[in-house]
This record gives sequence, C-alpha cells and structure tokens, in this order.
Amino acid sequence: MKTLSIDVRRAEPQDAWGISETHRASWLQGYGGIIPHKPLMQMVQRRDEHWWRKATRGPATLLVLDVAGVVAGYATLGLNRAQSLPQDGEIYEIYLRPEYQGLGLGRLLFGESRRLLKSLGCNGIVVWCLEDSEMAERFFRSAGGLDIAEGMEDFGGKELKKIGFIFR
Repeated sequence: MKTLSIDVRRAEPQDAWGISETHRASWLQGYGGIIPHKPLMQMVQRRDEHWWRKATRGPATLLVLDVAGVVAGYATLGLNRAQSLPQDGEIYEIYLRPEYQGLGLGRLLFGESRRLLKSLGCNGIVVWCLEDSEMAERFFRSAGGLDIAEGMEDFGGKELKKIGFIFR
C-alpha cells in the first residue's frame, strides 16, 4: 500500500515554478469572466516563476500545500493592511489548483494559515475576496467568516466590489 503525503509548509525558492503554475490555473479558472481578460492575463503573466522565487524571500509569509511533491495550493499571509479594521493578521491570498478543489484541502491550508498567524501573536484575521467570486465567498462563509467590510478594486478600468471577512 502506498501512502499519499499531504503537507503545509513554508515555500522555498525551488517551489517557485509550482506556485506560478498554481497561480495561473487557479486565477484563470476562478476569475475568468469576472476580471476583464486583458488585466487578468497581465496579472497572471507578471507573476511568473521569477516573481514567485523573489516572493519566497519577501516580507509576507508564503505557505504551500504540498500533495505528494506537487504544489497543489499556496497562501500568502502577514499583518493586516486595512488600518480601519482591528484584526492583526491577514491572509492575502489562498488558492488551490482546480483539480484539488472540493477535497477539503483548502480548509487544511486555511486552517494552517490561521494557526500560524495566531502563533505569531495576531489577534483575529481578515481575508478579502471579490464579491462576484461565488466560490470564494461560499468558502469563507462556510469557514465561519463574518463579512464586515467592503471595498473596491480596479482591474483595467473595471471596478469590482470586494468583501472583507473576519475570523476570530
């Protein structure tokens, strides 16, 4: 019998290609038809392997969900950037490759991200998602998030509403 390894760990420079591919697949699947095509493609292309290699050494913490040696997902997290909200921590991004969605792996990565922020002394966290991203909104609501804030994000001249969910 073969055992499948699933691990959430800090990203390393050699994960950059896998993170780049995960970013590409998840963004195209999740935001196609929501974010206009041109700015979506520009954002995906900008975050290539080189960009992610630098991000592994950057100020934000970058976690990967490693499934049998494949980067199946990633999360970036750090201090809350919205000064108007009292939560100390923020999960800036959390994405899974489409083929790994719906298996409970997102909950695993989200839970580990929350635990890490708490261990670093963060009292509460905030996560933002686009209002039109029904899958993301459903995920954060089912995880117990309370939508307490909203804002706007510009994508190539198209303003999209975003929702801020808080977790204690």
